[in-house]
Amino acid sequence: MRTLATVHHHRELPDTPYNLWMRDELADVLDLPHDGTRVEIVGGEIIVSPGPDMAHNFIVQDISDAVAAARARDATFRWRCIATQDVNLSDIHDGYIPDLCILDSEVAAQTRRAQLKKALPEHLQLILEVTSPSTVSDDRLPGKKRFQPTKWNGYARVGIPYYLLVDRDPRVARTTLFTEPDTAAGEYRESVSWEFGEPVKLPEPFGLEIPTDEWEPWQRT
Repeated sequence: MRTLATVHHHRELPDTPYNLWMRDELADVLDLPHDGTRVEIVGGEIIVSPGPDMAHNFIVQDISDAVAAARARDATFRWRCIATQDVNLSDIHDGYIPDLCILDSEVAAQTRRAQLKKALPEHLQLILEVTSPSTVSDDRLPGKKRFQPTKWNGYARVGIPYYLLVDRDPRVARTTLFTEPDTAAGEYRESVSWEFGEPVKLPEPFGLEIPTDEWEPWQRT
């Protein structure tokens, strides 16, 4: 099967984008640099985005640090983090690279021993995405003018229990935790939000409070 994909121009691909992504061949087929550029399949479409800025990365680090601190305080705290991990959404033939994944410690140990290249949805309890100007429309709920599903739909479709979206858009500047995925509809049924500056309170089974005093929207250009 040969597929046409649009990046900056039409290019004939030797296989489907998803199959190429699964074999780690998509970036090379598209002649993309290996410099932190992310190549994902969202709603069946190829999405290429540059590496994020430092403010974006520090937000990810803040959340990872909160998980690590909880583990240091309490030996029974069972959650671990992994950043920029390929996630294979095989049920919908998408492939994402979220900013951060939170998973059970035993699952983390099993996947580490197995040396898995790509995580599966059943391995993960919470997914974090921090928006950037180039990716914001792919991370949020789909807008009225968007015909393709977003990551919000994809994570719900495969049953990720918790989707944490830090939206750095200056018009929003808000963190939202989506819960209760409806796999049939590809939608999250519940959500709770916090403005930047308010602590993010992740409910059980995490029981974490994450300060956001230093979180800032991206700069308008």
